Amino acid sequence: MVRPRRIVLVRHGESAGNADDTVYEREPDHALALTEKGWQQAEETGKRLREVLGRERVSVYVSPYRRTHETLRAFHLDPELMRVREEPRLREQDWGNWQDRDDVRLQKTYRDAYGHFFYRFAQGESGADVYDRVGGFLESLYRSFEAPDHPPNVLLVTHGLAMRLFCMRWFHWTVAEFEALSNPGNAEMRMLVLGDDDKYTLDRPFERWRDPEPYGVSGIEWQGDDR
Repeated sequence: MVRPRRIVLVRHGESAGNADDTVYEREPDHALALTEKGWQQAEETGKRLREVLGRERVSVYVSPYRRTHETLRAFHLDPELMRVREEPRLREQDWGNWQDRDDVRLQKTYRDAYGHFFYRFAQGESGADVYDRVGGFLESLYRSFEAPDHPPNVLLVTHGLAMRLFCMRWFHWTVAEFEALSNPGNAEMRMLVLGDDDKYTLDRPFERWRDPEPYGVSGIEWQGDDR
């Protein structure tokens, strides 16, 4: 198995919906484009990415949303060094189709009280639902490492929740630990870096908005798990 040296997670740049949540009443979430600020954010992240990756090959997985595809384009990576695949399992949490702004705001209040992981939006998904599909993608990704010519880098261009849940699944964080994490900012990047001990570490932690509040004993690592 050829493990990549880096697995890079990037949230999309600022979208029209991040700048004005009334747009969800007129346009579907998946069709929202980057703002001018979002393009600038993504281009700045692209500069850092190019410095990190150099001339190494990279396997890219991108959410099927317009804002993630535009973010990837703004990175200006060398197409000769990329293998790009659209990955629907990395899409944003579904909040329903045409969204009523006031209803979504009310549901977000309910979610904050109920818990981000378990609360399911009406006609949409819970964080747990997203965890399941991100976990399915992770298993597919892990199997892809068996290819002898797998690139030394993996890049996921996705959404803030998916980034946190990917790391939760990879590092076996508890629900309590996930609930304490803040969402990364637009175009923020995190890297899983392979160490000499053949294990991955996160280059920097997600910010916390509170201390974890577990129900019981947790965090006991199973020594046989090499991920």
